[in-house]
Amino acid sequence: MCVCPGPRRIAIPVRSSRLPLLSDAMPAPAHLFPLIRNCEISRIGSTACYCHHRHLCCLPSHFAHSHFRYAPQKKFAALYRPKENFNHFIHTRDHASASQRFYLTPPQVNSILKANEYSFKVPEFDGKNVSSVLGFDSNQLPANAPIEDRRSAATCLQTRGMLLGVFDGHAGCACAQAVSERLFYYIAVSLLPHETLLEIENAVESGRALLPILQWHKHPNDYFSKEASKLYFNSLRTYWQELIDLNSGETTDVREALINAFKRLDNDISLEAQVGDPNSFLNYLVLRVAFSGATACVAHVDGVDLHIANTGDSRAMLGVQEEDGSWSAVNLSYDHNAQNEHEVERVKTEHPKSEEKTLVKQDRLLGLLMPFRAFGDVKFKWSIELQKRVIESGPDQLNDNEYTKFIPPNYHTPPYLTAEPEVIYHKLRPQDKFLVLATDGLWETMHRQDVARIVGEYLTGVHHQQPIAVGGYKVTLGQMHGLLTERRARISSVFEDQNAATHLIRHAVGNNEFGTVDHERLSKMLSLPEELARMYRDDITIIVVQFNSHVIGACQNEEL
Repeated sequence: MCVCPGPRRIAIPVRSSRLPLLSDAMPAPAHLFPLIRNCEISRIGSTACYCHHRHLCCLPSHFAHSHFRYAPQKKFAALYRPKENFNHFIHTRDHASASQRFYLTPPQVNSILKANEYSFKVPEFDGKNVSSVLGFDSNQLPANAPIEDRRSAATCLQTRGMLLGVFDGHAGCACAQAVSERLFYYIAVSLLPHETLLEIENAVESGRALLPILQWHKHPNDYFSKEASKLYFNSLRTYWQELIDLNSGETTDVREALINAFKRLDNDISLEAQVGDPNSFLNYLVLRVAFSGATACVAHVDGVDLHIANTGDSRAMLGVQEEDGSWSAVNLSYDHNAQNEHEVERVKTEHPKSEEKTLVKQDRLLGLLMPFRAFGDVKFKWSIELQKRVIESGPDQLNDNEYTKFIPPNYHTPPYLTAEPEVIYHKLRPQDKFLVLATDGLWETMHRQDVARIVGEYLTGVHHQQPIAVGGYKVTLGQMHGLLTERRARISSVFEDQNAATHLIRHAVGNNEFGTVDHERLSKMLSLPEELARMYRDDITIIVVQFNSHVIGACQNEEL
């Protein structure tokens, strides 16, 4: 029986036959490709439980310790071994003869890669685009089932600007889903002038139609929780009522608005879980949201003003075109984890010196959590007494769950975790061509400079040839000829993707040791069932925002 904090803990019959792993030594049955795309293979194979989301208790013991947001505890998981190398996986498995190998065909690969892609182009007025944003491409590739990442994009209708964000969930997708639905409303409300807030409140009081605040740009799979919409609206209304009461008459600062919105939403997530709901479904939903967690990386673009608000370890990167046509990457966010010395120091200063040795262990917060900032994760924020009270008074699914009842070790002076974002401002220049927002699934596989080059060449259609690097490998003349031939073929087909995020995912998953997309590798990676896929990569979510250099240049000239 599974003990994960998902909405379902239902034992199901285990089929006697076991589905073999799809590999290069066997054909991939045609009827399985929809299941591959939806990460459903394990549900028709042998499994002991059905969970709405994957968690440590559901994972085989050979999964990588380093790949998880939560480190496994001895009471919950078996021994873990280091992350597998995919090249080792390819070359050490038993293979049939070359004539018996079967791979996904290019159309099948494209079908998987493009299943979640979305594009938006900013409309023109009188044949001219007056926005600093031309449009954006986004895409997602799952590794977890269901995917724990989320994405959002919207245009602010009552103020100026566009909001875009990626959200990386852990311990399930519930918190990431809630944050992806709600955060932009909190930001938009924080940016509204006092008069508009009064107008919205008066409309609610009198039962009139509300002014639309956001225009969403969503893929059909990017759903909203209809059951929780009333609860979410009531919390948001309470927030704007408080903003009305606290009116200072001053113009709202974007940086302050972003910080306030992040912190207030996280506070509401916590409060909703403490208060509960008479509706049993909603009561369990708010608890799942609070006990799971999510990081967030959000961009607000208004003319030449770009603000990045980041909580956790997703990243924002600016693609800059140099005078010689080459591409460089500029970081617009910093990871909030153990690799960030300033972040480690911040955590230590917030707790007694007696806890200094236990705060960060094995590069994790309290030895458990990889990101040092996140939404939800009340196990790292609430007092022990509050956790016990909420769990004991909660539904049986929560009270019977070993994970939710588990208290982190050395838990003395909570909260240990915050959702407060680090906000970075950048004034856009004509050479700033695009922005990449992505969850850590991308950055674990690609260096930011490679990301800048690949996206830049894709958007401009200009492919700058670099000397082929073999990275210390000994290659024969014939192998070098093969690499050059492959590169020439790749250039001719590089623009088969109509979406920059899809193109980037293709490289992230399919690049070989020489930095080129290897169809065989890509096919194998996309054929892995969910039990294996999470061993070699994380969920990947990407938004690529393309800027309008002409508008940005004109704004720059007006200021001179």
